[in-house]
Amino acid sequence: METAALLAQTETGAARITETISAHCGAQRLAVALLPSPLERRVNRLLKRGVDVLAATVFILFVFPWFLPLAALLISLESRGPVFFRQRRHKQNGDVFGCIKLRTMLVNPHADTLAAFEGDQRITRIGRILRRSHLDELPQLFNVLLGDMSLVGPRPHMLSENAVFSAEHPSYRLRNQVKPGITGLAQVRGLVGATSDAAAIERRLLSDLHYIRHWSPRMDTRILLATMSGFFRNKKQHL
Repeated sequence: METAALLAQTETGAARITETISAHCGAQRLAVALLPSPLERRVNRLLKRGVDVLAATVFILFVFPWFLPLAALLISLESRGPVFFRQRRHKQNGDVFGCIKLRTMLVNPHADTLAAFEGDQRITRIGRILRRSHLDELPQLFNVLLGDMSLVGPRPHMLSENAVFSAEHPSYRLRNQVKPGITGLAQVRGLVGATSDAAAIERRLLSDLHYIRHWSPRMDTRILLATMSGFFRNKKQHL
């Protein structure tokens, strides 16, 4: 199977490269493109960036003026604290950035280290609605404009999860070859939510590596359409 072979090859390659250059730049800051990708070509990166900026700008100008005030009101009426929440995550090349989200939990000291789980009492009522509809992710369009994220790409995980996933699969760091996305191939295939299951982590990784290796404007379009349709919330998509 292509994905299984790809995983084996990339894990070997990632382990070798990590061992060679970690003394120079640290294991968490690999800036070497180890997986062949169409996004290595400048013209493809410029095309993807252009679509990101255009789409994010249009959405921010026409949707945020009414959506954000409404969301802010509902969040503030239910619990005290900021409307927005910034969580540290890894972006391209392993650098850390502040991933912007609408706050869906009560203010707590573990928000940046402990992922939400089933029945999590920290999540507010409006927070559950925002999370179920994924509307809490929309402020990441600001991250897209800043250049930290793309509309489509491997979803950035919490730093604490990255350490666990990287220990399980050395090739996990290859996800950082491209910008993280608001949505991605793994998400439209139904691979969402917190998990510690090794098999689930591997399936997500395989989807992300497949995306990096076979990126195309058509693939991004299909992922965005599936995301906007909300299909990934109920069933896996064959993308």
